[in-house]
Amino acid sequence: MTVLLEAKNLHITFGAVKAANGVDLHIDEGEFLAIIGPNGSGKTTFLNLCTGYIRPSEGEVYLDGKPITRLPPRTIARKGIARAFQIPQLFLDQTVLTNLMLAIASREGLWQVGKALGRPAYRDEAMALLAMFNLADCAPTLASTLPEGRRKLVDIAIALALKPRLVLLDEPTSGVSALERFALMETLMGALRQAKVSALFVEHDMDVVERYADRVVVWEAGRVMAEGKPEAVFKDARVIENVIGVA
Repeated sequence: MTVLLEAKNLHITFGAVKAANGVDLHIDEGEFLAIIGPNGSGKTTFLNLCTGYIRPSEGEVYLDGKPITRLPPRTIARKGIARAFQIPQLFLDQTVLTNLMLAIASREGLWQVGKALGRPAYRDEAMALLAMFNLADCAPTLASTLPEGRRKLVDIAIALALKPRLVLLDEPTSGVSALERFALMETLMGALRQAKVSALFVEHDMDVVERYADRVVVWEAGRVMAEGKPEAVFKDARVIENVIGVA
């Protein structure tokens, strides 16, 4: 497989906490990679390092073999890495369709809202994205009225509006009921496959990880403790003791 994203020897410290302590990690083209680990172990910090929200004190992040470590988030997004946050980042007083059209307009460098909303091509693209996520019926709905699961999907659809090669997802099933989480993941993974987008997702639900991850990386105290196929990682005694019992 072709390596899409690679982190080498990442270090960053917040006070006495080593959030990244010599991290080496890669994501292959077409892969769905899950990161698991206890709260505070540095999982979200890694996403922030990869997207330019914070910079390491040491080490590098590469996209297609080229360093992106010290680029600003907007530049990294344009190079092909999109981000969806644990709490969906939506314009709650706007419709779902408007949220998508604004994302498309920003990708194209058009910041005038009136012009963005008046472009049929943007509307058509937004509706096609919503259809990928089974959200076409939500197009005229105010984002503020959506249940959490659908907000999450809209947020990820917005990330895909940037036409990324890799999307980073921070706890996509958090705040979603147990009854909804697998339906959400089925929709999400189907959309990512259709768009041919690789994904890295931080997740606490081990059932979700086992079902949807091609490979699992286990985080502990800013380090990669274990990695491999889900069926192998979940049998590792260290993972059972230190992660699964507290995740």
